[in-house]
Amino acid sequence: MFERLDFRESAARFHARCIPDDPIAQIWVNHVAGPALVLGSTQRDPSMIDVDECARRGIDIVRRRSGGGAVLLTPCEVTWFDVIIPSGAPGWAQDVHAPMVWLGERFAAACHAASVTQVLTVNDNTMVRTEWSALVCFDGIGPGEVLLDGRKLLGISQRRTRAALRLQCCWYHKVDSAALVGLFPALDGIDPAALSPIATLPTQISDDILHHLCSS
Repeated sequence: MFERLDFRESAARFHARCIPDDPIAQIWVNHVAGPALVLGSTQRDPSMIDVDECARRGIDIVRRRSGGGAVLLTPCEVTWFDVIIPSGAPGWAQDVHAPMVWLGERFAAACHAASVTQVLTVNDNTMVRTEWSALVCFDGIGPGEVLLDGRKLLGISQRRTRAALRLQCCWYHKVDSAALVGLFPALDGIDPAALSPIATLPTQISDDILHHLCSS
């Protein structure tokens, strides 16, 4: 069982939240207040991003402390939630990948409980890389991430402290690959269809899925 906490704030403020020193099992849901391009912890080369285009479109550039590629977050187009797992609680493990697979399996079960009828697949400990996955998070598939009819649905990254794990997750209700392509000089001129296809789920079932996930 997870306690649910809801926030409505910028990506930068939400990422800056710290895991409490004495954490309990919680799911933090952020209704992102403004568009943001969230970079992975290793994406430190400023030339990789078209900063002027981000500014023109009012997109904040934010870096998270977990690894992986960039994620574009747009209000009302994504469900973003972080799962806090205290040390020693169900789901916690020394192995880095095991908690992500654990969560992916529970997310898939929550989708089924919310009447999602498509085929859901949880990736195991393998990492599926593509030409652009180091740049764009949803172009690759990591451990525990969930596919819907063969397309990536749930992205997961991870932060750790001595007290707890923080699994940072999102799925899309609407995807505009062309909007993402336009933010990276390295993708200039490529057909957005060349990126891996992304699965979506309707906004209306988000709370139902999260309800079942909190109850698992």
